[in-house]
Amino acid sequence: MRRTFILTVLLGAAAAAQPVEDSLRARIRDFAGTVSLYAKNLDTGAAAGIRESDPVRTASTIKLPIMLAVFDAVARGRAEWSERLTVTAAEKVSGSGILAREISDGVQLPLRDVVHLMIVLSDNTATNMILERFTADAVNAYLDKIGIRTTRALRKVRGDGAQLEPAAGWSAAGKLAENRKYGLGVSTPRDMVALLEKLERGELVSREASREMIAILKRCQDDTGIPRRFGGLPVANKTGALDALRSDAGIVYANGARIAMAITVDGMPKSDYTPDNAGSLLIADLAAILVEGLAKR
Repeated sequence: MRRTFILTVLLGAAAAAQPVEDSLRARIRDFAGTVSLYAKNLDTGAAAGIRESDPVRTASTIKLPIMLAVFDAVARGRAEWSERLTVTAAEKVSGSGILAREISDGVQLPLRDVVHLMIVLSDNTATNMILERFTADAVNAYLDKIGIRTTRALRKVRGDGAQLEPAAGWSAAGKLAENRKYGLGVSTPRDMVALLEKLERGELVSREASREMIAILKRCQDDTGIPRRFGGLPVANKTGALDALRSDAGIVYANGARIAMAITVDGMPKSDYTPDNAGSLLIADLAAILVEGLAKR
């Protein structure tokens, strides 16, 4: 009897997801690039996905797991939020953020502020300062502890464009030949949604820490992807960008529903760092389809 009930539930969920996935595929049909995504209504369990278990380059979305590992280290007494990290020339890299361009070498910042810069402004130098203090291997050890084993932090940030620094800060996973193609990190849409769901349910580090991390994600300054079509609706998200890639992982709080999603667009033929990058626009449209379809289920 129990098996029959479970099968009925699964079949019902699959049927509910089909119209959503049809709309997603119609939107991406003529897109020049590869799309991987997964989304879940955290209240009803309704979900939809495309290549949701395929490994993808994370770009800066790996900063979400890095933040989780730092909060865990503080909770276990291995670090303190008031601890000072020093801005150094060795950790400065080009790309997103303000530390490399606006802050002098030798300035010391509280760990809490460096984490905020890493998430809210996606500061690459802040990320390297954190990985220098905690290491990518420590991030992966934390992910193992919470049962996430297909997301790996691989190394520090090198910068962007023609201003790439030598690769440094490799994790054991990053040294594997098969992982070099992923760059900063590797994950799957399913993994990212699993992390967001655990955060939203207060299951990571502590209920209080989970709430604080969600609040930080809600302050993310990049609204070109998931938040783009939602006006004033609350969104907690973290984005990533490379020449051929755009990614976004977040929770949309819409009409009493909580829709967690992770979307990666890779292989785009044209590099474009304007807010109207084709990948960002696609992510925005797909997010709208996901919320419209899953919030009702």
